[in-house]
Amino acid sequence: MADKNFNAFKMAQQQFDQIAEKLQLKQGIRDLLRNPMREYHFNIPVKMDDGTTKVFRGFRVQHNDSRGPCKGGIRFHPQETVDTVRALATWMTWKCSVVDIPLGGGKGGVICDPHNLNSREQEQICRGWVRQIAKNVGPLTDVPAPDVMTNSQHMLWMLDEYEAIHGAKFPGFITGKPVGMGGSLGRTEATGYGVMYTVRESLKNMGIDPKDTSASFQGFGNVSQYAIELFEKMGGKAVCVSCWDQNDQKSYTYRKTTGIVLDELRAITDRFGGINKAKALDMGYEALSGEAWLEQEVDILIPAALENQITGENVSKISNKVKILAEGANGPTTPEADKIIHERNIFVIPDFLANAGGVTCSYFEQVQCNMNYFWSREEVLSKLDLKMTSAFHAVSELAKKKNLYMRDAAYIIAIDRVARACEDRGWI
Repeated sequence: MADKNFNAFKMAQQQFDQIAEKLQLKQGIRDLLRNPMREYHFNIPVKMDDGTTKVFRGFRVQHNDSRGPCKGGIRFHPQETVDTVRALATWMTWKCSVVDIPLGGGKGGVICDPHNLNSREQEQICRGWVRQIAKNVGPLTDVPAPDVMTNSQHMLWMLDEYEAIHGAKFPGFITGKPVGMGGSLGRTEATGYGVMYTVRESLKNMGIDPKDTSASFQGFGNVSQYAIELFEKMGGKAVCVSCWDQNDQKSYTYRKTTGIVLDELRAITDRFGGINKAKALDMGYEALSGEAWLEQEVDILIPAALENQITGENVSKISNKVKILAEGANGPTTPEADKIIHERNIFVIPDFLANAGGVTCSYFEQVQCNMNYFWSREEVLSKLDLKMTSAFHAVSELAKKKNLYMRDAAYIIAIDRVARACEDRGWI
């Protein structure tokens, strides 16, 4: 259960402060990296289909661009806050740095619920968001992408509006576009596959065959679905999946003793990753409480939903059998829970390493757009595997060499690279 008093940005700052102390960073660089370099807050008025005008609140936060243009998704969510966007922008800086791609961190959002908006209304929000920020984003400054409850269609509407405003073609302005309209093959799978590339390498280090493992997943959106797909190809068994039920307004964990069947669940899943409960029960699934995913007797736990899901209150529910926690979501584990997980010697693949496949493939998409030359799916996924595997081993080798927790090792590599870039530019 999420902590109602949780503040994602305070958590991001707390994580940074701990590593800044370990790196003995100068006060100036600490002050620079602890807060976003710039942020934008704006209103998006939309004429609704019922004739009324509704004003939506939008954000774009640019945390740091010392290593390249800012990069980060735009999420549509009714509980969106600017502090969440600030945290996500900060984590994007570290994410781009840890996989060593020449981008900085940014994030955007709109306070809205796409479940209650038709296609035309969503299009107007997308175009309105771009109109408010068009002078402050672009292929050489800040490159948006999809995030929670946004997709390739939303990105295409945004691109179209951006190009109309600037009077030219800028396919590299935004990533996550449809294939054939500047999108990259392999982008849909990238984040989930990236999570599993790091899990695969972790199991290799432990001397464990994936065929002998089971996993529990939180979330059934794009990340989780493709993580499950690759995990099954590796020979592993996905025991259960937890997701939000729009009808009941609560979360359920769907489980089968023999393991879930990905294709049959996909067939009864809506575009937001919600599984039809009645149909799942007819197929022989159990519908347990939303938190039951955390309590399963599995080898691997993969939170792939939202931040603030494993807390000091529920971390004790994690089974003693769990060997790996791979954070497919951003910030799913609070510092209080993280301390206990560390003490229990559960191997953690931290969020900004585990789920960096998405931004890495977005970088590939941007490169392809700027070249106007596109790669095959196999080439994209091969490059992604190489990048993720290389980043994982850099972190795990530092962790072994210095006897560090994996999260600390990943932060040390990421923050040190950004700090050096700021110093080299003469900012500090």
